[in-house]
Amino acid sequence: MDSNRARPAMPERCSLMARLSERALPASPPQPRLVSLLVWGLVPGVLLWSGVSPHDWLTWWLEVLPVLVGLPLLAWCHRHFPLTPLVQVAIALHMLVLLYGGHYTYALTPAGDWLQSWLGLSRNPFDRIGHLMQGAVPALVAREILLRRTPLTPGGWLTFLVISVCLAISAGYELIEFAAARLLGQGADQFLAMQGDVWDTQWDMLCALIGASVSLLLFSRWHDRQLA
Repeated sequence: MDSNRARPAMPERCSLMARLSERALPASPPQPRLVSLLVWGLVPGVLLWSGVSPHDWLTWWLEVLPVLVGLPLLAWCHRHFPLTPLVQVAIALHMLVLLYGGHYTYALTPAGDWLQSWLGLSRNPFDRIGHLMQGAVPALVAREILLRRTPLTPGGWLTFLVISVCLAISAGYELIEFAAARLLGQGADQFLAMQGDVWDTQWDMLCALIGASVSLLLFSRWHDRQLA
């Protein structure tokens, strides 16, 4: 009797699993040519430029390492887990920021010097821009993975988890900076880009939080349309 009672629930369970499976692997839109040119043309070109006589080789390696790891991952995703054009463009822009900052070091970027002079700031703000991107871009990546690989739907829990992931990434990066400072001493000064601010770590994480929040606020609907 017990086994007979359990059988009617099986079709419902199979149906639920089928729906989750279909939702977990939506077809990504075709990759526009402009996205391909940005990811596979501009980023590798800027990578080559960035590696020509950078200001500090150690800083260059530390800053550019995420790009060197990320490009092969993007190539893998292109075949096995195609990302939406929005996420691909966001990742490419983040890579360009990393490559630019790695070439000059974040504290000495010409674009940051211009912003510092124009806005009357006490420090080069390019490091803050980098940490805003460190929140904004992982927010879209995490959102896409969670929507495609879990039962989560757009809403409060998804937003909470995405922002938590971004803060965890930011905290992890700050721990990497701490380890670099302990291991390399003054050799890590260019990588840390603190510019004399004792609250630099806290500002970096706040920038990541702001970047993630603004990214979700501005791009979630656009992202949903590309995932549909």
